[in-house]
Amino acid sequence: MLFHLSTDAQNPQCVATVLAELMGGKATPFPPVADGSWVAHGDDATNTLVEVYPAGTLLVEGPAGVVGIPGAARTRGATHFALGTRLSAEDVHAIARREGWPAETHSRDGLFHVIELWIEGVRLAEILTPAMQQEYLDSIRLDRWEQALANGPAQPNAKAA
Repeated sequence: MLFHLSTDAQNPQCVATVLAELMGGKATPFPPVADGSWVAHGDDATNTLVEVYPAGTLLVEGPAGVVGIPGAARTRGATHFALGTRLSAEDVHAIARREGWPAETHSRDGLFHVIELWIEGVRLAEILTPAMQQEYLDSIRLDRWEQALANGPAQPNAKAA
């Protein structure tokens, strides 16, 4: 079970506030690791958190535990996450439009759907509405995954131009 994750952003307060809105929770400052950090608190049974550090923050070992230090900001990377929401797809798309962030609903090989929300246009969050969450839970079980692999791997999406 995943309890929290971290990402970085040009505007951590804005990003944490939007993520908290999607999770039905609240955003608060998160100073323990790096100045300028914010955290989105989910209103769910596991108290899900998404820590949002200033762009380029590097997490390193410190004498009392992890410390965030400034680093060079990256615009893209492989790390992404799926986040459940109680909101409708229309509401999620409206939030994306309000923030000026790209968002599109996509099927994952017909198994389940996600809303690809590109945070600040560069970080991928796959947002799942209640119906999408059920599709996800029904399809991403180990036995179903192994069955899909046995039927032949899906082809990667075309590269962006």
